[in-house]
Amino acid sequence: MPDLPAHASPASVPQRWSNSSHSEQQLLDFRLNHHDHPPLLSPAFTPPATPGTGTPAIERDAHSIPVDTSSEPASNLLESLPEVNCVVRARIPTTTGQEMFLHLYQNNVDNKEHLAIVFGNQIRSRSLDAAREGETEMARMIRGAYTGRLYPGRSHSRVEQLKHDTLGGSNSSTSISSTSRTPSASPTASPLSPQEPKAPLVRIHSECYTGETVWSARCDCGEQLDEAARLMSLPSNLPPYSLGGVIIYLRQEGRGIGLGEKLKAYNLQDLGSDTFEANVLLRHPADARSYGLATSMLVDLGLGRGEDGQSGIRLLTNNPDKIRAVEGPRREVLVKERVAMIPLAWKKGDRGSEEVEKYLSTKIEKFKHMLSSE
Repeated sequence: MPDLPAHASPASVPQRWSNSSHSEQQLLDFRLNHHDHPPLLSPAFTPPATPGTGTPAIERDAHSIPVDTSSEPASNLLESLPEVNCVVRARIPTTTGQEMFLHLYQNNVDNKEHLAIVFGNQIRSRSLDAAREGETEMARMIRGAYTGRLYPGRSHSRVEQLKHDTLGGSNSSTSISSTSRTPSASPTASPLSPQEPKAPLVRIHSECYTGETVWSARCDCGEQLDEAARLMSLPSNLPPYSLGGVIIYLRQEGRGIGLGEKLKAYNLQDLGSDTFEANVLLRHPADARSYGLATSMLVDLGLGRGEDGQSGIRLLTNNPDKIRAVEGPRREVLVKERVAMIPLAWKKGDRGSEEVEKYLSTKIEKFKHMLSSE
């Protein structure tokens, strides 16, 4: 076999099908008797665990690639963004010693509870912090609309703000959200503390029960969630070196077709189809996901373009279509850099299970993901 780069996968001979003359059963029979060549490389399966524990202890940050989508049209995007509202937020300590804030969102387009996992204390939800008529201070703290940390006996959600005003600081009408987004100044200069903090690191992650909870080796979703959490927990991606990080966790299982249909797709894969073909055979789009809710949640978290039109994010993805989709129909969010997600086994030169290898090969060949070993 000739030497090929790590991202290459041999393609099968194209087969043309006519919908009028070939049934789905004939397509399945053909697939059973004409197996594709196995892909060359793919990540080994990493069982999901507490965020950050499923990956090696590598302190090196991920490589960023500048992107510019200004010339790309807003095709197939929602005409307007959905309305979102953060209803509760809570601090989540982890077994690795890191902390994150879990935000639960409701919206006006579905009845699902989408999530934002926030790293760092300078990224705050505008809808959560907004004052509510007749609300007590205890009610504000219970739903997570407080600054600093909670502790036994605390009675005011804005205790830090009150101290600041008492000492003759800025006008007491200054909002919590605006003050909390101001990056802290680093006391001493260092190679890791530039004059301007790095843009927040963001991952848009779609729910995958099979890959994150029941250890499926048919995908690398659990590994990607762990790696995103690890990267966002690095000191270089937290204040004062960066404004922080956010994992937007969207409840769109199976690339948008739901868990039941996804399990049917698994059976089709055992019959010879790949993940792309299986969704299509079930009369679903190969990828039915939408990112309008993610864009709205990023804007609510203060990660929109801002008044200067330049504020942006670093997007952790290998999917080129996701970059423009996350920016929104009117570019409400600006993606300044793409951060590649390199499969862990590719870093070590290993090979994973047959299922994962085929899955990543399909990502490259049919979904056009930008996967490489560097």
